[in-house]
Amino acid sequence: MAELKKLLAEYAATNGIKGKGPLSVVLTLNRDAMKMTFPLDPDSLVTGKGGQVKGLGKAAVQKILKDHGIDRVLSEEGGRTSRGSMQNMRSYVAFLNDLHAKKQLDLKAIEKWWIERVKAFFSAKPFKFRVDHSKSMRSAVRDLIEQAFKRQKELPGTMFAGAVFQHLVGAKLELLLPGKIKHSGFSVADAPSARQGDFLVDDVCIHVTTAPGEALVRKCKGNLEAGHRPLVVTTAEGVSGIEALARDANIEGRIDAFEIEQFVASNIYELSRFAPADRKITVESLVSRYNAIVDECETDPSLRIEVG
Repeated sequence: MAELKKLLAEYAATNGIKGKGPLSVVLTLNRDAMKMTFPLDPDSLVTGKGGQVKGLGKAAVQKILKDHGIDRVLSEEGGRTSRGSMQNMRSYVAFLNDLHAKKQLDLKAIEKWWIERVKAFFSAKPFKFRVDHSKSMRSAVRDLIEQAFKRQKELPGTMFAGAVFQHLVGAKLELLLPGKIKHSGFSVADAPSARQGDFLVDDVCIHVTTAPGEALVRKCKGNLEAGHRPLVVTTAEGVSGIEALARDANIEGRIDAFEIEQFVASNIYELSRFAPADRKITVESLVSRYNAIVDECETDPSLRIEVG
């Protein structure tokens, strides 16, 4: 068993099996493999249209977790929509076939090992909002954003930064307008959907994105035609990008674009009325509301933030 655990750890590290999507894939395939004959044929595990892995979905994953006493939702999509699911399937099938050839295959033991990885995922450390009085509030927000981008880079195919952006802005708006802001999960953000914006406040449509593109500008144009004012919250590079795209779309000067560090930091000062004693209290209130939104709208607890 020690050798099997070593091989599993090497496989997980090499193939980046850490996030909810990859974990959903290997758990589902491992359970399905218990009813199959080895060696497995990866082509037989692809849907008719060849776009997805057979059997993936929330229900399949949750059934496995429930068998191990876990009720928390690992992934609403169950790995179905992850861009790397097909590649993960093929690499995992090859891994299982290799274990079978070496007479080291123990699918029940392997499932238990992956369940431990799921537990580790659920207990992952949250992001840190470090309040350092020797540094600017903007640098504190920047550090938080950089943590999200770093984790996203470490787990290819994930969108941590986008989720942090959206819910941080949502928390800020909630502090300003308690009970009047509608929140949704990042996977149903407005960019790929028919929604007017991530948030609608009176006549202002707020779009939150890490990388504005032409699709967003078209949505902003639609906002203007509907009598709304589009406002984009993005990165510093994104502000320049949205302005250039607006010029190309002949709506220059009609989209408000704000860089997220300034958007959040300035609000912390305003809500605390610039009083030093109230500043940390405001940060704690912002983070508390952010975490409540994550708990309500997301299934990944590692998106949570703690004040450091």
